[in-house]
Amino acid sequence: MYGFDPKAARVTWTAALTLLLLAAIYAIRTTLVIFAVAVLFAYLLYPLVDRIGRRFSPKNRSPALALTYLLVIGLLTAIGIAIGSQVAVEARQLIAHPPDVRGFFARLKLAYPVLSPEISAAEIRIREQLGGLASAVPRYGLRVLAASTNLIYLVVIPIISFFILKDGTEFRDSFVAMLPTAVSRARAQRTIAAIHDLLLKYMRALLLLCCTVLIVFSIVLSVLGVQYALLLSSIAFFCEFIPVMGPLTAMCIILAVTGLTGYPHLLWIVAFLGTFRLVQDYVIVPKLMGDGVQLHPIWVIFGVFAGDRIGGVAGVFLSVPAIALARLLVAGLATRSE
Repeated sequence: MYGFDPKAARVTWTAALTLLLLAAIYAIRTTLVIFAVAVLFAYLLYPLVDRIGRRFSPKNRSPALALTYLLVIGLLTAIGIAIGSQVAVEARQLIAHPPDVRGFFARLKLAYPVLSPEISAAEIRIREQLGGLASAVPRYGLRVLAASTNLIYLVVIPIISFFILKDGTEFRDSFVAMLPTAVSRARAQRTIAAIHDLLLKYMRALLLLCCTVLIVFSIVLSVLGVQYALLLSSIAFFCEFIPVMGPLTAMCIILAVTGLTGYPHLLWIVAFLGTFRLVQDYVIVPKLMGDGVQLHPIWVIFGVFAGDRIGGVAGVFLSVPAIALARLLVAGLATRSE
């Protein structure tokens, strides 16, 4: 005779609730991505807020936050005035004088006559791709207009970050206080402290890496006489925020623009980009991020593709810290089970 099995019922309800929770998370993934970006932005500002906050009452962080936001806005405005005007000039020049694809391939044929058939075939394929891209411009223009509605997030994310910085300590204490035992509360505090340290290291390293790219690229490309050096360096700066795909995209853009504009020493650009990437990946990044943030390349690649499917560019941006946090939590659970 069949009867009611409480254990089987609990397992069934647990599985059902887990699936329901996963479905709910997937349904609100856009909102979660926005809040995750706001958390990382808050950690980007946290060192400055903490340093300024030491001069004010620890019970009221609002003055420190207000001063931090004013300083950041002022700094961004100064950088925009100092660099943005020159970048805009170079962008207008590039639009007014687009790269000469025909001349580029003609120079290649003169330099390497033996490879003329292969170069001609490559030229035909690239022209076909450019033709398809030109026909798709109106469609992509509509997508850009549709995506422009997301510009409101540029205002929403700093506001969310403000409240995270202002009341984050209270949120943490309230969560820890809800735990039933002293042991669980102590364990939660250690885990939260580890997460806090990891995110601080990651955002500090990411900002320093992006600034390093902007400074080094602008200096080296200018010394090498590359046209649109500051514009290309600025593109590389923003691409550096995106793991794996961002630096590769920046390298392709720099090589394409320098090659198609007739730069005569393209091999020097290739050597510089390759050397810089090796130094950054194997010297600078390990020193800045440390063992807690460093991930095996296979996990980074997996996170990039998974993040793209879940949240687009924002998902790719969040993939590395998300996987690092997951590894931290799994390691904590493994230690607890032992």
